[in-house]
Amino acid sequence: MEQPSNSQPILVEARHLGREVSSLVLVEDTNFVLRRGEVVAIAGPSGAGKTSLLRLLNRLDEPTSGSVYLAGEDYRQIAPQALRCKVGMVMQRPYLFPGTVGMNLNFGPQQRGETMPQATVERLLEQVALGGFAGRDVANLSGGEAQRVSVARTLANKPEVLLLDEPTSALDEVSKYDVETLLLSVVRDRQLTCVMVTHDAAQAKRVAARALLMDRGRIVRDGRTDEVLHA
Repeated sequence: MEQPSNSQPILVEARHLGREVSSLVLVEDTNFVLRRGEVVAIAGPSGAGKTSLLRLLNRLDEPTSGSVYLAGEDYRQIAPQALRCKVGMVMQRPYLFPGTVGMNLNFGPQQRGETMPQATVERLLEQVALGGFAGRDVANLSGGEAQRVSVARTLANKPEVLLLDEPTSALDEVSKYDVETLLLSVVRDRQLTCVMVTHDAAQAKRVAARALLMDRGRIVRDGRTDEVLHA
């Protein structure tokens, strides 16, 4: 995927971002910017702080130092529920609520006092190649289908930023490539800013033009994906 030009506005900026729990440093003095439409991979060894950093970007975990700025606004000034609509997250394993696919997609809008028209639900499902699944019970979905529903549920909140925490690592090879292709298509079509944590170097190169390499809670390299991962 091509990297957006530097003329694109900065949408996300992490300034001296860190998190420490019981004297254990998970993320330390992290600084970077994300431009609108940019796709960035976060790579590094197990325990490097990749997921910890991702969770700080929408306050699923609270930073103990520094902050994140969304379109120039300190994200502590944004109500957490509103922030997580703007900065949506897809987890490694899809955690769906009991009930139908349509009920899951409507969850976010209902928290805001809205109900999505059925036609909107269907359009979202068609975007993730699940047209006609609105009435399907989530208990009867395959792993790949459940992850697609998780993506659609996140998109129902109309995010500007999409955070992906190893979204294909729990899937078989066929489903992995299907979901990866789907995510790239959605990110491109919606011009989303996207951050993906991945342990798969080949996937990082396919998905992102830029990579952040982490080690022991710090970003040690930031640049073109092929150069960062080759190093």
